[in-house]
Amino acid sequence: MDAATSTVQFSRPLISFNPKFSPAVPQRLRIPSRLLTRLSRSSCGQESEIEVENRKIELLRAVTDTNRGLTATPLQRSAIEEALVDVESFDAGEPIQLSLLDGTWRLQYTSASDVVILFQSAETLPFFEVDQIYQKFECDDQSREGVVRNIVRWSIPNLLEEHEGATLIVSAKFSTVSVRNIYLEFQEITVQNIKIGEELQALLAPAILPRSFLSLQILQFIRSFKAQFPVRPSSQSRSVGGLYYLSYLDRNMLLGRAVGGGGVFVFTRAQPFIC
Repeated sequence: MDAATSTVQFSRPLISFNPKFSPAVPQRLRIPSRLLTRLSRSSCGQESEIEVENRKIELLRAVTDTNRGLTATPLQRSAIEEALVDVESFDAGEPIQLSLLDGTWRLQYTSASDVVILFQSAETLPFFEVDQIYQKFECDDQSREGVVRNIVRWSIPNLLEEHEGATLIVSAKFSTVSVRNIYLEFQEITVQNIKIGEELQALLAPAILPRSFLSLQILQFIRSFKAQFPVRPSSQSRSVGGLYYLSYLDRNMLLGRAVGGGGVFVFTRAQPFIC
């Protein structure tokens, strides 16, 4: 066949177009209501955690320059009380979790007069120093009871080691009387962990002389000395002075209010203290 007279025949097209066809419009994704509720709660929970952490930072910032409450001015105390209430509002009414309470807590601030007087004594008396103060809780979650130890690290300059020359421990049993209140029954006061300073140690056993058996015995006796004094129970069945209101508690902060004697306490989690 001649190329000039040949005709070209086209086969059926590979792709056909239907004029009635229209692409499907994607429908809006439907999320189950239960999933939406969970997502909403999760988002609110995260926002709440961030908010409470910010409030806790504000509280610690407010107590920073108060020397644990000793030098707090009326204006500072007012600001601290306001910051306390802000933090307490996030945990109000929830039952105490003794598993969280268990452990050692370091005092950051207090307005309790029986503690502030220790700081005042250290400021005015040249022979007395007060270092860190702790509360150590040993909890039994099943019985809702336990033991709390108020621990004071103190020293006598030139006689004992600086800051941690000796340890005073006031021990008490506690029991949970409501969702937020515990009752303290004080049992004994202990003085222990006496660490004499270098000057006294040199006086008892001079380094330039051979240490005699007697001098070594004296040093050992002082280091292992432990004095315990029982505390007489109150004549009343349960006095108001033993009530302690735990107004806020989480993994790293404990806030408390002494019901009887008054005063607030701000604690943060510390390394375990071995008595």
